[in-house]
Amino acid sequence: MRPRRIDVPAETRAPTGETAAYLLGRLLVDPGGQSDRLDHAVREAGAAHVAVTHHHPDHVAAVAEYARRFDLTVWARAGRTDAFAAAAGIDPDRTFSPGSTLPVGDTTVAVLDTPGHAPEHVGFVCPAGVVSGDLAVAEGSVVVGAPGGDMRAYLSSLRRLHARDPERLFPAHGPVIEHPRSACERLLAHRLDRERRVLAAVRDGARDVEAVVDGAYEKDITGVRDLARATVVAHLEKLAVEGRVTWNGERAQPT
Repeated sequence: MRPRRIDVPAETRAPTGETAAYLLGRLLVDPGGQSDRLDHAVREAGAAHVAVTHHHPDHVAAVAEYARRFDLTVWARAGRTDAFAAAAGIDPDRTFSPGSTLPVGDTTVAVLDTPGHAPEHVGFVCPAGVVSGDLAVAEGSVVVGAPGGDMRAYLSSLRRLHARDPERLFPAHGPVIEHPRSACERLLAHRLDRERRVLAAVRDGARDVEAVVDGAYEKDITGVRDLARATVVAHLEKLAVEGRVTWNGERAQPT
């Protein structure tokens, strides 16, 4: 079973302005917006269930609409149902946990724990690969920013996926990733390089977030400075947990 992809308009910072919804048999994943094409695909698949990789607006915006219009069973991660309902505007009917399976028709898909970009982030495993949400992209990088983003968890998720070595990844943004291990290695290297730059900035005297951002980014970040700031905080939180800096939420010091 290969996931069927339908790109829909969504409230996203991604350059395309779209999020990829997927149909895995009778399971609809990540309806971040409505479109006639997605309506047709949902009808054609005889969809009966809906779930999301995580709760960001560009993944949940149309969950309630599709659930009500097509009488779909709404699934959410166990322990995160209140956050799901607040984001999606609908209470879940059933819950899943990492390692459990969801019915999609003649077969099932497994739930893979992939936190980091968001605390509740999961992937959905099928024979063709993993519907991976915002865990990875074919080009560029994924925002892992505070609050909500956890850099330690994100790196662990990339390593977990690398070890799993799926056939391919079906991401929410950008093309299908045909070589998941290479993508994981590239993203890990990028994050660790940024971490080195953040640590060097602190050791060179940067103390507040703005100063660390200036020291850690060598390129023009006009237009995305808010994302860079959130990313730097996530790196500082990771470095503080590991005892390599002290960080009180406002100021950093080398240890």
